[in-house]
Amino acid sequence: MFGKRLRKTRMKRGFTQQAMADKLQISLNAYQKYEQSERSPSLECLVHIADILEISIDYLLGRDDFLIACGVPFDED
Repeated sequence: MFGKRLRKTRMKRGFTQQAMADKLQISLNAYQKYEQSERSPSLECLVHIADILEISIDYLLGRDDFLIACGVPFDED
């Protein structure tokens, strides 16, 4: 779920994978593994990703029920 939502949100914001890797100061390959769900980012990196994409960490992690319970609107597509 994380990888799919990361890719979708990145594309929606108009960033390339290379731009995200550069902003996170990691290799392109490391970033691609996040989107392919082959690797998980550290907590610090996850926070940085959410800040860059201006999105909730809960959304990225697929915590939809929590967001709904809190009354937080989000794009479910």
